[in-house]
Amino acid sequence: MNERDSEQVARMFTEGGYTVTKDEFDADAILVNTCSVRDQAEQKALGKMGHMGAHRQRKPHVVYGFMGCMAQSRGSELFQNIPHLDVVVGTQKYHKVFEYVNSILQDRLERRMDDLKLTYKGDNICDIEEEKDSQNTIKDHVNTTTDPTAFVSIMQGCNMKCSYCIVPDTRGRERGRPIADIVRECETLAERGVKEVTLLGQIVNLYGRTEFPKVDGKSPFVQLLEAVHAIDGIKRIRFTSPHPIGFRDDLISAYGYLPKLCSHIHFPMQSGSDRVLKQMRRPYKNAKFIDIIEKIKAVRPEMSVTTDVIVGFPSETDEEFQQTFDTMEQLQFDNAFVYRYSERRNTPAAERLDQIPELIKEKRNQVLLALVDEVAQRTNHALVGTVQEVLCTGPSKNNPDTLNSRTGQNKIVIIEGNSDRLVGKIFKTKIHACTGFTLYGTPIVDSIED
Repeated sequence: MNERDSEQVARMFTEGGYTVTKDEFDADAILVNTCSVRDQAEQKALGKMGHMGAHRQRKPHVVYGFMGCMAQSRGSELFQNIPHLDVVVGTQKYHKVFEYVNSILQDRLERRMDDLKLTYKGDNICDIEEEKDSQNTIKDHVNTTTDPTAFVSIMQGCNMKCSYCIVPDTRGRERGRPIADIVRECETLAERGVKEVTLLGQIVNLYGRTEFPKVDGKSPFVQLLEAVHAIDGIKRIRFTSPHPIGFRDDLISAYGYLPKLCSHIHFPMQSGSDRVLKQMRRPYKNAKFIDIIEKIKAVRPEMSVTTDVIVGFPSETDEEFQQTFDTMEQLQFDNAFVYRYSERRNTPAAERLDQIPELIKEKRNQVLLALVDEVAQRTNHALVGTVQEVLCTGPSKNNPDTLNSRTGQNKIVIIEGNSDRLVGKIFKTKIHACTGFTLYGTPIVDSIED
């Protein structure tokens, strides 16, 4: 979601005559889009911004800014911690970032003509106010024809009140974009050569539930899936992240008649203990979570499921942790992001006195990570010798001489071949090796599109 928001901001700067650079030493404006889900993410952002202050000695006009959830949560207090910080923009004001940064930068460049050593005071801008219809401003993409995948924001905000989560405070209440607007965005992407779209929402499968009506018993989210599915050129549809309470029968049934829906869902479980789930304010029981997965796999047997799990939530006992372990062992997730519970300020869970010691959290974390690794090793090695359909997305990050691709089950497959011929194409690949979470394959030439 942050990646999509950042792309929207980048698009506004390019339209304003700026060029995006990967080298911070060349930049005239440096913006950090922040996350507040875990304390580690905030500390990393603060550390990065603090370190970049050294650039000001060489280029005193540079504008520094924080965007996103941490900016929304901390607001003007960030100026006290980061002396060189200029702009703090919240989650409903991404469309204002260019205006704020450009005004400061142009003013500084004009003043610099008079005194190159001038230091700038009083330029700070902090905008974390709510804004009506801000969800409709995340709609533009950086102009490129090389990336066959794209993120599409369909909503902002969250009405859930999970006791550990700061997101409802930083993103606001649920607000959905009209289906017609989302479809037009996807049609434009398809015209540019995009083959796969990922629909984004804080709880994506609850899209439109308070704003748009059901039609023929179908939720607004299923209506949206059907509309995007009908777009020529879009070959794959993904979405993230859903919530168990939004996985109703109409969405499960959609996997039976919408073949463009990828056979993968990232489905946060958080805990296998009913008591802990209740303490987390997650309104479902473990048996319901399991039942949903079983129903989906009955409709789409090849479905791959990944998940999020929190260990060490306040008061979690050894027996309750074991329940989580047992559920993960039963469901055999293709992958799982396992997090040690992190206290987030202004959340009910952070105020509890029954916090779990860090050593216990770390031990439980390592136990689950070992299970995740064991399952991935076994299930992915079982794919060696099979033929998988992949979408080639571009050069591999670790080795630019090879190409990255993904199966419909969201498994990474590294291949070799001519990038001009393969990138953006969907074709069959023979899997010949595996190293844990990464597969290696050889393209089947006669399956490659012309």
